[in-house]
Amino acid sequence: MSLSRIVMRLARNPGTEFAGGDDRRGYALTAPLTGDGHLDEAAYAKQRDACTVRRFAPDEDAADGRLARKGPRWFFDYDESDVVDDEPVHRLGEHRFAVGEYVTITDEDGRPLTYKVVEVQPAG
Repeated sequence: MSLSRIVMRLARNPGTEFAGGDDRRGYALTAPLTGDGHLDEAAYAKQRDACTVRRFAPDEDAADGRLARKGPRWFFDYDESDVVDDEPVHRLGEHRFAVGEYVTITDEDGRPLTYKVVEVQPAG
């Protein structure tokens, strides 16, 4: 199964400093998807080293990590030796990655923030 590049940008998050969203903040995820746009768990098991994530924002250096899984829980891991930096993704295994869909990611401060999928294409 081939990998997809999924770009998610910060959507409107009422009650936060990002009430209007921010297209300059987000994530670029490389992961295998099923035909209907869900994470392909079987392909992930075979290609986990290629499943990466990059967090970007205008006021910080980009952070590179990997897509990780423990049991049913998916998360973004930026340092394998430290669980403090893990960013859980709410029900990631149930999300459909298609342009216009939304994903909730808990940031490093423990806040759940909503991101909009703006791009899904074959990883090159």
